[in-house]
Amino acid sequence: MATIVVALLLAAWYFLRSALDRAPSRPDLLAMSALSALVTVLIVVAVIGLFDGTRPSDTATFCGYLITTVCFAPAATWMAKLEPTRWGSLILGVGAIVLPVLVLRLQQIAAVTGA
Repeated sequence: MATIVVALLLAAWYFLRSALDRAPSRPDLLAMSALSALVTVLIVVAVIGLFDGTRPSDTATFCGYLITTVCFAPAATWMAKLEPTRWGSLILGVGAIVLPVLVLRLQQIAAVTGA
């Protein structure tokens, strides 16, 4: 839940900065890196859950979502660094708004299968 809340707050901040025509600052990039660390902790917990005997029925889809989720924030940060304009802030906003969707989807897959 913390990952979802933090991601949504950061998304709102990045969209506001983009609307105000502001390029991503160093603290913005560091905040996205912190979100990436939070997501990594979530993924580690999910991977440990795969080995405790409660596996999802579609492990391939679950693992695909795990890989996408862990790579999304670093990819958005990297692309935002390449675009030092307001569009970089928009890239961070989109990256931050997609993460809660990925996390919710991971929870749905785990809940449906009893994990």
